[in-house]
Amino acid sequence: MADITVTINGNQITGHAGITILELAKENSIDIPTLCYCPDLPPMGACRLCVVEVAGSKALVGSCHTPISQGMVIQTHSPKVMATRKIIIELLLASHSGFCTVCDKSNICELRKLAMDMDIGLSRFQSKKRYFPIEDISPYITRDLSKCVLCRRCLQICNEVAKKRVFGIGYRGFNSKVIVDLDQPIDKEVCRDCGLCITSCPTGALSNPAQIGEEKKGTPLVIRG
Repeated sequence: MADITVTINGNQITGHAGITILELAKENSIDIPTLCYCPDLPPMGACRLCVVEVAGSKALVGSCHTPISQGMVIQTHSPKVMATRKIIIELLLASHSGFCTVCDKSNICELRKLAMDMDIGLSRFQSKKRYFPIEDISPYITRDLSKCVLCRRCLQICNEVAKKRVFGIGYRGFNSKVIVDLDQPIDKEVCRDCGLCITSCPTGALSNPAQIGEEKKGTPLVIRG
């Protein structure tokens, strides 16, 4: 493939045709935060945290699904980009009803880490909290949708890697949620010996019942083609 030269944060960087801004940034140790992105799987662009500023574009663009083009000038941490990312995190925190101090995943929660990295404490926004009963009838997975940030990673991993197709998205707007079947509690035998959705979840929305009350180390998700 032909090489393409772009400018990221004032530095000229070369990548091959077809690579996205996010992939090129990662190859060059430039950190762009994400919540919905799964390496080696098609980008979803659901969380919008990976937005960057591209010269000539009226709006910020999602770096996970925008391919590089010759001469592109990109800012990954401009004031406009950082302000937008902070608003996104604050809005997620405003509707997130999880309690970090008693969450099994508090020390490895990606939402909490992003908030700390951006120096975000309490959200400036007031929002209706999302409360759902904990689903613990399955011997293989416990689900607490009150902690779900709708990143859709569980859907993508379950559909495209595990090939189980357990999850879907139901309802609209604020009422949107990850559902199983016709919005039933999760209790699927196909979840036995899988756990990919638990590992991929960035918050404590999905847990292994055997580890309730313990800090879940988890196994880094590795997807091989």
